[in-house]
Amino acid sequence: MSQFAINLLFVGASFALYIGIAIWARAGSTKDFYVAGGGVHPITNGMATAADWMSAASFISMAGLLASGGYANSTFLMGWTGGYVILAMLLAPYLRKFGKFTVPDFIGDRFYSNTARLVAVICLIVASITYVIGQMTGAGVAFSRFLEVSNTWGIWIAAFIVFLYAVFGGMKGITYTQVAQYVVLIIAYTIPAVFIALELTGNPIPGLGMFSTHTESGVPLLEKLDDVVNALGFRDYTADVDNKLNMVLFTLSLMVGTAGLPHVIIRFFTVPKVADARWSAGWALVFIALLYLTAPAVGSMARLNLMTTVYPDMAGQVENYEDATTNPIRYEERPEWVRTWEETGLIQYEDKNNDGRIQVYNDGNEAFAETAEQRGWNGSELNVNNDILVLANPEIANLPSWVIGLIAAGGIAAALSTAAGLLLAISSAISHDLIKTMINPKITEKGEMLAARISMAGAILLATYLGLNPPGFAAQTVALAFGIAGASLFPVLMMGIFSKRVNNKGAVAGMLTGLGATLLYIFTYLGWFFIPGTNMLPNTPDNWILGISPLSFGAVGAIFNFAVAFIVSNATEEPPQEIQDLVESVRYPKGAGVATGH
Repeated sequence: MSQFAINLLFVGASFALYIGIAIWARAGSTKDFYVAGGGVHPITNGMATAADWMSAASFISMAGLLASGGYANSTFLMGWTGGYVILAMLLAPYLRKFGKFTVPDFIGDRFYSNTARLVAVICLIVASITYVIGQMTGAGVAFSRFLEVSNTWGIWIAAFIVFLYAVFGGMKGITYTQVAQYVVLIIAYTIPAVFIALELTGNPIPGLGMFSTHTESGVPLLEKLDDVVNALGFRDYTADVDNKLNMVLFTLSLMVGTAGLPHVIIRFFTVPKVADARWSAGWALVFIALLYLTAPAVGSMARLNLMTTVYPDMAGQVENYEDATTNPIRYEERPEWVRTWEETGLIQYEDKNNDGRIQVYNDGNEAFAETAEQRGWNGSELNVNNDILVLANPEIANLPSWVIGLIAAGGIAAALSTAAGLLLAISSAISHDLIKTMINPKITEKGEMLAARISMAGAILLATYLGLNPPGFAAQTVALAFGIAGASLFPVLMMGIFSKRVNNKGAVAGMLTGLGATLLYIFTYLGWFFIPGTNMLPNTPDNWILGISPLSFGAVGAIFNFAVAFIVSNATEEPPQEIQDLVESVRYPKGAGVATGH
């Protein structure tokens, strides 16, 4: 059986499973559509939350970023996991106690203002649309390779599949689909990692294999990787970062963004009790850890595999790496995995010195330029998209065809699970918070369901269009979304729970300030609404204010949000006594009933 047929079998079987679950669990009411009926078991919800959480950025792109940036990109791991702990401890049980369907519901009622509700809807839609761009980007990468279509067609296929099971199933269908997707993606991520760890180190546990001895050369794997990348002009894989401020702000941005993500928060409204919200948060952290503890090993081993594929003599070297660089692989002898990924456009080769060989090195390192010239190199010739490394890993390591098919299904599951959760958050904000609560309170339940499905379909089309021209790799695009959510929604949620003094005027001013400042900073470097060529300054460190990357500015936006909200609130009247009593009751998350929307 050909590799394409195997891929089609695995991916097709997973699609049939997802769509079958959506039909079985089709939403029959707004309660089913928004909170899956409110009766999901904590373990089931924990697994669904983990799938919702571990997006294409986690499955596809995070290990690729770790592979290319090493320790410097470990901020993704620290920020995402740290933020989830904040969400589980400081937000989830209290929001569940409040008992509403959506994040704007909480903000609108807590700050007794439809204006606050409207601003929250805008913040939610902006953050979620940005986030779903990353999912469509990742899905396009996976589909393009494993179904052997163009990246563009890959994104359109992903959009169609999400439409089928998310639009009809709502939260009820999405919840049980995400359980299946978690099982698929964790198996798909772990099995290739175990194979590769055994192949490179003899240790079957990838996280331990990363700190074990590289079998072929007899030196520690990370030391081996440092030597290899150094010989090609790259900094040490394990090197520290120069800009500590940017690293700290980026980690904080991911943390507060995580805690403010609406599509994860609404998952905690699907369980019967507050205690179940706590338990489902704990179970989700366990399920997430299974992948996150493996990702650093996958990234480091992928980088080493890639380099030794291009420079085969480096694999067994322990001393003379310079000689090993003189014999890179000939282009016509490139492995089959390079040929297949070239067809997607995500690997590109240009023979800049016309020697028929492939040279990969850091041609941006001025200190290495003289060495490169002595070797007859005229620039790095192989451009490898970061987002392919996890998906290509089984092929790079010559693993069995069924493993490649499995990781195809897993990568697609990761992208689709989070995309579905985000699209549900968008549709519920429009249909429930905007139409039902503010525009037409008399709308029937059937009309509200129709509005939810139409808005979800519209969001899919918009996300697909933007996914065709993303502002960065999947994980980078997701980081922007986290910054937007962290700057706009996280502060107002925290203040809404823990401060009785913050009023509606302060909440609105804070959200607008955080969102506006963050978007202005991002658009300055990445273009207005991410349209190429509309940026006002080049996105390079020497142009960043105080060296703060657009990916890191969410933490600064959150600080602005907190500061403005407190200043405005203290300069205006106190919230009504009933609101202060409501805040007091929410702080003690006991006795919450089912989630309500009316």
